[in-house]
Amino acid sequence: MSRLARLFGTDGIRGIVGELLTPEFSLKMGRAIGAYFGKGSRILIGRDVRIGGDMISRALASGLMAEGIKVYDAGLIPTPALQFTIKSLGFDGGVMVTASHNPPQYNGLKVIAGDGIEIPHEEESIIEDYYFSGHASKLPIRSYDNEVMQRRDLIETYVNAVLQQVDVELISKKNFRVVIDCANSVGALTSPLLLRKLNVKALSINCSLDPYFPGRNPEPTVENLELTSRFVLDSKADVGFAHDGDADRAMVIDDSGTMQWGDRTGAILTYFSSKRWKEYPKVSYTAVSSGILVEEYLKPRGIDVIWTPVGSVTIARTIKSKGGAISGFEDNGGYLHVPHHIVRDGAMTIALVLNMMAESNEKLSKIYNSIPQYYALKSKIEATKEEASCAVDVVKEAYSSYRQITIDGVKIIGDDFWLLVRPSGTEPLLRVTGEAKDKEKIKNLIDETIALVKKKCMG
Repeated sequence: MSRLARLFGTDGIRGIVGELLTPEFSLKMGRAIGAYFGKGSRILIGRDVRIGGDMISRALASGLMAEGIKVYDAGLIPTPALQFTIKSLGFDGGVMVTASHNPPQYNGLKVIAGDGIEIPHEEESIIEDYYFSGHASKLPIRSYDNEVMQRRDLIETYVNAVLQQVDVELISKKNFRVVIDCANSVGALTSPLLLRKLNVKALSINCSLDPYFPGRNPEPTVENLELTSRFVLDSKADVGFAHDGDADRAMVIDDSGTMQWGDRTGAILTYFSSKRWKEYPKVSYTAVSSGILVEEYLKPRGIDVIWTPVGSVTIARTIKSKGGAISGFEDNGGYLHVPHHIVRDGAMTIALVLNMMAESNEKLSKIYNSIPQYYALKSKIEATKEEASCAVDVVKEAYSSYRQITIDGVKIIGDDFWLLVRPSGTEPLLRVTGEAKDKEKIKNLIDETIALVKKKCMG
């Protein structure tokens, strides 16, 4: 691997098990992360159900211990549960072994700071430098007189903390019927428990733990949630929720069986939260991949919208550095409820949606109908970094007369549409997404844009 190679992407390190993610890599990375945190630090490790997770976490723990780190093992746990307990129980940091929504052959690492948020992007190079230099401390013999300490008591602590943010009694009285899709991973350890404590009738799907994700691809998209959406409709459920692989995201399926994109959910939860937690700034941060509908919905309600590059780490760190907000969110189902913790949290999203429904006494589909309606379309094509960079420049020039946001790729904003062209932060892909008030218009715009990019940059 080249010394100049980047290991960290938009959200941590990801790679194929047996190729990048090997015991040797994990041991060496453990030493690098240990050097970053420093001898004597208390580090909590957790993992989702993915292939190789136990192998990676054990090798990682060995590398950490070799650097004099006190290692604690949370076992199988969702990312937001690990993050919350790092912050609330005073750990110095942690590592989550996960590749989130990637296919089953992938795994990865998220390095978490003592505040429970992933470390800032600008500090990732410190760990990379330790890794590529082959850092290895020479410690006195007494430094190795320790062992990994097991922490299997964190799930209930986390779930109870989520419950403290909502009106449990009000939700319990509504007797909601809820479908929960756990993506065959660690969301199954927390969300069904949360729903039981909220006294809702939970109908589970894909809630057995299985590293091959037999129920569906772990990325919660319209295509992957087709059966789940049908189950919501056929079971006459009030709402459905679907996690990704590490349960830091939750897509919402309303009572009509329609999957709602995360920016729509983020907009309505932001407004709901602004009325309940009035002491927080009426500001929301969202990724440039979110729809322009969030401005149309939130600004008339007195909430400022600030755009950021794609990635929950960027959103979270920006909120913290700018002095707070009421929320942050992404179109992929990641919602950051700042009064609880400045990280995206699938279980927290579930609890907030149910609280909002209980207070409104309206069907969820009616609540979503209050948001401006756009038709969304997402596409992607394989592209090298050079091809993706070329694509962004070509689109900027082609749409030079339109409003543009250029903080992450380029976002074109028209009167009745928006179009985003950006390189993926995790894969060798160019992502081309957009929305329009006319379904055929956005399809044509994306098709034309992809054709233009292929002609100019990939010919």
